[in-house]
Amino acid sequence: MSALTRWLGERIPVTGDQLKEITNEPVPGHLKRWWFCLGGTPAYLFLVQIVTGILLAFYYESSPRTAYGSIQHITEQVNYGWFIRGVHKWAATLMIAAVILHQMRVYFTGGYRKPRELNWMVGMCLLLCTLFLGFTGYSLVYEQLSYWGATVGANIMDSVPVVGAPMKRLLLAGDVYNEQTLPRFFILHAAVLPVVTTGLIGLHLTMIRLQGVTELSDHKPNSKDSQTFNFFPDHLYLELILGLILTVLLVTLATLLPVHMGPAANPLETPEVIKPEWFFYVAFRWLKLFSGQLAVLSMGLIVFSMFVWPFIDAWIRRRRPSSELSVWIGVVAVLSILALTIWEASVAH
Repeated sequence: MSALTRWLGERIPVTGDQLKEITNEPVPGHLKRWWFCLGGTPAYLFLVQIVTGILLAFYYESSPRTAYGSIQHITEQVNYGWFIRGVHKWAATLMIAAVILHQMRVYFTGGYRKPRELNWMVGMCLLLCTLFLGFTGYSLVYEQLSYWGATVGANIMDSVPVVGAPMKRLLLAGDVYNEQTLPRFFILHAAVLPVVTTGLIGLHLTMIRLQGVTELSDHKPNSKDSQTFNFFPDHLYLELILGLILTVLLVTLATLLPVHMGPAANPLETPEVIKPEWFFYVAFRWLKLFSGQLAVLSMGLIVFSMFVWPFIDAWIRRRRPSSELSVWIGVVAVLSILALTIWEASVAH
């Protein structure tokens, strides 16, 4: 072992103490509560997605003629294929939920304020990438609902002024859903978006490392929240425990609530009710409440406002330093999202 240590030391000139000093940044005490360190949860679930996605890709065929059959083969004939598919599906669901909850936690604790405005924007990009990963993954199954959901989504994109039509053609590889659409979804889902997401996660973590974790301003001076603890091994142990809990949860969900096959896509038969995955219920209900272009433009304005919210909040705080308007806007937004999601979920399939 001493010879191996010397050999490695000559080629990697970093001692254990130096490595510990680099990685052992003091972490605020409030991160001992799991809801304050939700950022590690989607990162772990993303790794699960990559591993299970690679396993599924060995059998998946990205062609309208063979996609549904290959998913059916994975689900019914490949050893443990149903289980891998279930873990992949549930990890995607939990990852989207975790990213949304993490974004909410950052918002309500003011973690987007100076000097972390740019990191908030990176987090928004991660949220959009996660949603688009869910959209493209849902479309790959080539079921009736996923086919028509992708068609409706492309038509919605087409209603965006100026850039909508070229974006639709870029997404569908043409003006309508065709033979090249599903392979394009597969490339986006399995290659482009994971690479972009990985880069954004790296940038996000780098900025956190440079700026430090947001301190809570309302804890008492001598409370546990005001005390720091080491990232390694204390915080790492916490993340490992959360990872083990998530693993048990994913195995349980994939076993007790396996993913089933819906009817195969039929371009000649429009379903009576077209319904997206749960994370798009809000947008779908919004589109039903307003006319096409007005709904799309208003949603675009909302997303833009979310991106630049740190600067809007700073403008509010300059004029009313003690104002809690941002908190109340956040509360109204969350309640509205819940209401629209439940409303759309109550519509029968």
